[in-house]
Amino acid sequence: MPDDRLTHVRHLYECPMRWADLDMLGHVNNVTYVDYLQEARVDMLRIHARSRQTDNLAEGVVVVSHQVHYVAPLLFDFTPVLVEVWATEIRPASFTLAYEVFREVAGERTVHLRATSVLAPYVFATERPRRITPEERASLEPYLEPAETPTTAFGEPHRTELGHYPLHVRFSDVDAYGHVNNVKYFEYFQEARVSAVGKLRQRVDMTSAPAMVVAQSDVAYRRPILFRPEAYDLNTWISRLGRRSMVMEAEILAEDELLARGRFVMVFFDPATERSTEPPAELREVLAELVAG
Repeated sequence: MPDDRLTHVRHLYECPMRWADLDMLGHVNNVTYVDYLQEARVDMLRIHARSRQTDNLAEGVVVVSHQVHYVAPLLFDFTPVLVEVWATEIRPASFTLAYEVFREVAGERTVHLRATSVLAPYVFATERPRRITPEERASLEPYLEPAETPTTAFGEPHRTELGHYPLHVRFSDVDAYGHVNNVKYFEYFQEARVSAVGKLRQRVDMTSAPAMVVAQSDVAYRRPILFRPEAYDLNTWISRLGRRSMVMEAEILAEDELLARGRFVMVFFDPATERSTEPPAELREVLAELVAG
C-alpha cells in the first residue's frame, strides 16, 4: 500500500550576494540578513510554490515579529549564500517560518544566522487581517516541523534626549501597499543606534572604544508606518549592560501611538582578534549611567 504519511521538507533558496551588503567590518550587515529572509520566503511561497494557493501568503501578509540570532560573520562571495526555510507553526490566522542561513563546503555546513518570523494574512484593500484558508494550510503543511514560537520580553520604555532620533521615511521605503516594508524597520533601528553612539562621543572619548556587532535582533510590529512628510519619533535606550555586551531597546511612535518595538543584543567586538572584548572603564561608566532604571 502507498505510504500517505506527510513528508516534511525544507525549502532551499540560493540567495545572490551584493557588495553593498557589507558593513564597515567587511561582514554582511545585520539589516541585510532580513532582506535575505524575505527573498527566501517569497521564493518558497510564490516563485517555487508547491501550490498557487500560497500566492497570497507570499505578498498578502504582514509581519507580526522577527527573531534573528546572528551566529557567525558572513563574508562576501560571488557564489550565492544558502537559506533554508520551513514552517514551525500554523495557526488559524498566522503562521511561523524558521530560517537558517549557511554555506556548505565539502559537505560541511557553517551556519551564519538562525531566525523566525511570525506572519499574518492580511487584506490590504480593507486593512484587516484574515484567516488562513484550508488550501493555504495544506500548502504549508509539507514544510511543517512543529516547534515552539519564541517570544521576546520587552522592557519598559525609557526616553532620553541621547536616544531620540527623528525618523524620516523615504518614498522608496514604501511597498506596493503603501506601508513601509518590514526590512526597513531594521534599518531605522540601526540608524537610531548609530545616532545615539554619535551623541555619546560628546560625553566620552570613543577613540579607544571597541566596535559593536549585533548578536540578536527582535522586532515586533504593531501598526504600519506610512509615508508622510513629518518625522516619526524613534527612541533608543540601554536596558541592560553586561561585561562584554549590552541590550539596547527602541520604539517607533507616531505622536503617542506605538508602531514598533525592537530589542538588540550588542556585543563589544575587537576587529583585530574577531572576538568579544570589554569596553574601556571610562566608557563603561558612562554607559552604566544611561541604563534604564
